[in-house]
Amino acid sequence: MDQNNPNIKENDNICGYLIKKIVALKETRSILYDIEHTATGARHIHLSNTDKENTFGVAFKTVPTDSTGVAHILEHTVLCGSKKFPVRDPFFSMLKRSLSTFMNAFTASDWTMYPFSTQNRKDFYNLMDVYLDSAFYPDINELSFKQEGHRLEIENNIKAPESSNLESSHMVYKGVVYNEMKGAMSSPDQVMAHALLNKLYPDTTYSNNSGGDSAIIPSLSYTQLKAFHKRHYHPSNAFFYTYGNLPLRDHLSFIHDKILKDFTKIDPETDVLSQPRWDKPIKATYPYPVGKNEDPSKKYQTCVAWLTTDIKDSFEVLVLTLLEQILLGNSASPLRKALIDSKLGTALSDGTGYDSNNKDTMFVCGLKDVEKSVSGKIESIIFNVLNELATKGVDNKLIESAIHQIEFHRKEITNVPYPYGLRLLLTFSGNWLHGGKPERVLQFDADLRRLRDELSKGHLFENRIKKYFINNSHRVLLTLAPDQMMEEKEKERVTEELEVIRAGLTQSDIEKINEDADALKKLQEEKEDVSCLPTLEIEDIQPYIQTVHESKTYCRDAASCYNQPTYGIFYFSSAAGAGTLQNQMLPLVPFFCYAFSKTGTKSRAYTDLARLIDAYTGGIGLSAHARTNFEGTGDCIPFMTFNGKCLVRNQSRMFEIIKELLYEFDFSDLDRLKSLLLEYRANMESMIVHNGHRLAISLASRNFSTTCALSETWHGIHQLQTIKNITYDLTNNKLESVSDNLSSIGKNFLNSNNFKIALIGEDNALSSASSYASSIQKKLNETSSAKPSNGFISPEISLNDEIIREGWSTNSAVSFVSLAFKTVRMEHEDAPALSVISKLLRSLYLHREIREKGGAYGGFSIYSSENGIFSFCSYRDPHIVSTLKVYDDSMTFIKSGDYSEEDIKEAILQICSEIDKPHPPGPAAKKAFYRKLISLSDDARKHFKINLLSLKRNQVVKVAEKYFNQEEKKQAVAVISSEEKLKEANQKIKKSPLNLFRI
Repeated sequence: MDQNNPNIKENDNICGYLIKKIVALKETRSILYDIEHTATGARHIHLSNTDKENTFGVAFKTVPTDSTGVAHILEHTVLCGSKKFPVRDPFFSMLKRSLSTFMNAFTASDWTMYPFSTQNRKDFYNLMDVYLDSAFYPDINELSFKQEGHRLEIENNIKAPESSNLESSHMVYKGVVYNEMKGAMSSPDQVMAHALLNKLYPDTTYSNNSGGDSAIIPSLSYTQLKAFHKRHYHPSNAFFYTYGNLPLRDHLSFIHDKILKDFTKIDPETDVLSQPRWDKPIKATYPYPVGKNEDPSKKYQTCVAWLTTDIKDSFEVLVLTLLEQILLGNSASPLRKALIDSKLGTALSDGTGYDSNNKDTMFVCGLKDVEKSVSGKIESIIFNVLNELATKGVDNKLIESAIHQIEFHRKEITNVPYPYGLRLLLTFSGNWLHGGKPERVLQFDADLRRLRDELSKGHLFENRIKKYFINNSHRVLLTLAPDQMMEEKEKERVTEELEVIRAGLTQSDIEKINEDADALKKLQEEKEDVSCLPTLEIEDIQPYIQTVHESKTYCRDAASCYNQPTYGIFYFSSAAGAGTLQNQMLPLVPFFCYAFSKTGTKSRAYTDLARLIDAYTGGIGLSAHARTNFEGTGDCIPFMTFNGKCLVRNQSRMFEIIKELLYEFDFSDLDRLKSLLLEYRANMESMIVHNGHRLAISLASRNFSTTCALSETWHGIHQLQTIKNITYDLTNNKLESVSDNLSSIGKNFLNSNNFKIALIGEDNALSSASSYASSIQKKLNETSSAKPSNGFISPEISLNDEIIREGWSTNSAVSFVSLAFKTVRMEHEDAPALSVISKLLRSLYLHREIREKGGAYGGFSIYSSENGIFSFCSYRDPHIVSTLKVYDDSMTFIKSGDYSEEDIKEAILQICSEIDKPHPPGPAAKKAFYRKLISLSDDARKHFKINLLSLKRNQVVKVAEKYFNQEEKKQAVAVISSEEKLKEANQKIKKSPLNLFRI
C-alpha cells in the first residue's frame, strides 16, 4: 500500500494519463508508477517513497546529425525566457528565488534533461512551472542564440583603438557554448570520449559531438535551432520523472493542465538505430593538444574499445558491469594489473571501463602516458589476459567480489554527486529512453537471482568474454596522439576563416553585426522586472538546521557513535592530526593517503589486500584535510581521515582489514610505490582543466593563512609540482627515501592520543562495533613507537607576506581567473552579510559581465566563512584582463547599494538552500563528526542562520563599504591559462604584471 497515493491502481485514468503499471521496488524502498499520457504519448515514471527531497526531471531524446552543438546550444537557449516568463534568464533567476537542493540541465550524447530537487512543496511547483514553460514554450530569441551559442563581433585592433573602421579592427567568434567547448576539447579525457564515440559508432548520432565542435559550431543557424526544438521538444518525445513523498495525482494534473492539454501526438522520429556491426576491427588515431613545452614522446594514449550489448537487455548490462569490476575494478584485477605491470604507461587510459549509456553499450580499456610505438603491445596484453581467462576460467573469488561491490553500491543511499532521486533517474534513463523497462534496471535482485542460476550452469563469464571481446570484430584500436601545434593550427584556421568572412562582408553585413552586438549589450544591461517569476519568501525558510547527535549508549571514550537509519550499511570513520609532522614531510601527506591502502601490508601483498577490500567492504581509503578551527584565533587543523564502509554482515571482516592496515602498513614494495606515484601524477594532471577555477583560487589565497598555505600544498598546483619533482628520474634511492618518509608519516599518524574514531550505523551494528573501536585504541596505545602526541594543532609553516600576482601556464584554450582577499570568519557579525554579498555579486553583476557579455562558462564570487577568504573566479573564460577589470568594477557596484531588499531576500534564499541541503543518514553523521573535529558547534551554525534571516539591505551596504575598498585591501591574483594568453595579458597590465610560471 502506497501511503502517498492510496487510491491509485493499475489501469486508472487520471488527468488524461493511463496508469500502465505499479511495481514495488524493495531495493530502493519505493513504488514505481509507469504512466503514459494518452493524447500525446508522453511517458512518465514516478517513484513514490518517504523522501522529503522531491525530484522532477523532463528529458527529451535529442539526436543531432552533425557537430554544430545544436542540442547543447538549445539546452542553454530554452532557459533564456519563455511564454509565461518573458525574462532574460528565468532559470538563473530561479536559483535566487528557490530553496532548491539541485538545479541544472544536461546534454548527453542522445538526450537532454532538465532536473531539479527541493524539500519544499511550494518550491517544487514553482520550479516545475518555470521548467515546463521553458522547455515547451521557450522564446528562443535570436539574440539569446547569439549569446549562448555563437556570434561574430568586430573588435577594434588594440594598436589602433581610436579607429572604428574595419581595416583597423578584427573579427572574433563569441558565445558561451562556443567557449565552453573550446575549453572542453583542451582536456584529453573529453577528446577521448568524443573520439571513442566517433570511431565506434560511425553510422549513428553518436559519431557527432553533441556538445559541439568549436570548428563547426559557427555553421549552426538560428532557423536550424528552432526546427530542432520543434521536433525534439514535443511531448511525444518527452520523458517525465517525479520522485519523493508528494502525491502523484497533483503532479499529473499540473503537467497536463500546464502543457500536455495543448498538444496532440506526433512521430518525432528520434529513435536511435543500432550501429551496423563490422566484420573486422579497425585502427584509428585522433589528435589532442599538448603544450609546446611538454615532451610529447610519452603522452600518447592507446585503448581497445568494443561495441557490446543493447542497452535494453538489463541482464547482459549487469553481466558486463560485473565484468568491468572483475577485469578492472581494483589493482589486483587481472586486466588492470597486467596493463599497469607492463610499465608501458602510468595509468589506465581515459574512457576505460564499461559505458552503458548509449543504445549499443561499449567497453574500453587501455593505458595513458605511453609511447607511440607500443599500441600493438598494449593490444596484445589485453587479448592475452582475455584469452587466458576464457580458457582457464575466471576465479570465483573475483566473481563474488564483483557481485558484492555491485550489491553494496546499489544498496547505499548517497547524494554524491547528485541527490538520490536524480541518481536513480540517471541509473535507468538510458534504458527507458531507448524503449526499455526502468523497473528491470531497478529490480537488481531479480537479475542477481538469474545470475546465480546461470553461474551454477558454469562458464557464464568465460562465454561472455569470448562473445563480447575475443570474437567481437566490432572493435577499434584507438590511439590518442599528442599534437604540440594543434592549438596554434586551430588559431590559424580560425584567423583565416574570419579573414575570408571579413573579406566577403558588405556594408550592410557590418552594420547588422554591430547592431546585433549593441542590441545584445543593451539586452544584457537592461534592468529586468522578474516579478512574473514565482518565488519563496523568508517566511518559507525553516529556522532550524539539520543536526546529528552522538549517542552515548555504546562507546564510552573509545569513539563517537551515531545511531542512524543506514539500511544495513555500517560506516567507520577516523581522523589523525598531522600538525606534528616535520615540514619536509607535509607535502607527502596526500600521496600517503592515496597509497596507504594500495601498497599491501607486512603480511599481505597489495593484490591480495585489494581483493579482500573489494570482497568485504564498499571501500577503504584515506584523505587529507586542511581545516580551520572555528573557535579561538582560527588556527589551522590539519588531519587525515581513514574511512571504511560495509554491509553489516561483513562488519567483523572490515575491522580485520582496518586493523591489518593500521598495525602492519608497509611501503617497502618499491615497484608498487613507483606505479602508484606515476598513477597519482597522471590523475592530478588530468584534473587541471576541469578544476582550473578552484586551483586558481587556491594559488591566489595561499599566503593568507596557514590553512590556505597547507591546502595549496596538499590539493593545489604545488602538490602536482611536488609529485612531478619526485617522479622525475625515479631512481631506487629516491624511491627508498619516499618509502622511509611514508613510513615515518604512518608512525606519527598512528598513536592513540592522535586517533579519533566515529562509528555510524543502526543499533546492533553499533553495539558490536564498539568493542572493535576499543581494541583499536588499546592496540595503538601499546604499539605506538612515538611519544603520544596530539596532532590536531597548526603546523609550523612560515607564511610569505607577498601578495600573489601570478600566471600559471598549461595547455588550455581558455582561462581561469581568480582574485582573492581576506575578510572575517563565521563568528564575526559581518559574516552573514559577506555571504549575501557573494551571492549578490554573482547574480547581479558577474553572471552578466563574465558569462553573458564575456562568453565565459561561468563567473563566481565565493565567501568562505571557515577561513574568511573572499574570492572571485571565472571558468572556461576567453578573457583575462577584462575579467580582472570586471572584478574591480564589481566592488564599486556592491558598495553603491544599487540593489533592493528583494535582491537581499533572494541571496538569503540561495545561502539557505546550501545550509539546508539534506544528507543521507551515513554521510550526515560523518559531517557531524568532522564538525566536532574543527569545533563547529550546532549553536554556532544556528546563530549564523538566524542572523542571516534577519539581514537587511542597509547592513549589507555597510559591510560592502568596509571590505570592498580596492585601495585598502590586499588582493591576490592567480590565473591559469596558456602561456601565450598570459604573455598577451601582461602586455596590457604592464604596471603590475603577473609573475609567470609553468604548471
